[in-house]
Amino acid sequence: MAPITVGDRVTISQGAHLCCGTHDISDWGAPLLAFPISIGNHAWIFAEAFLAPGVEIGEGAVVGARSVVTKSMPAWMVCVGNPCRPIKPRIMKERR
Repeated sequence: MAPITVGDRVTISQGAHLCCGTHDISDWGAPLLAFPISIGNHAWIFAEAFLAPGVEIGEGAVVGARSVVTKSMPAWMVCVGNPCRPIKPRIMKERR
């Protein structure tokens, strides 16, 4: 329907929905609209999360389980809820 771009080392867990299509409900014909979704490198989309048309998930961002993402999420943040919102930075430990 529209492109979905998935970066390197991204995890998309079971049951996640990446939905590029919607309808213009202000038009009597309710025409189909499509907008791309982009997921940055090292991001993680947890189980059963929903990504709406046109959102961008920043590099390294985490989207919590069953979150409903209707707006783009910033890089390297943990984002959760309905509606999804950033709650804290994702800070990586040093590699051993």
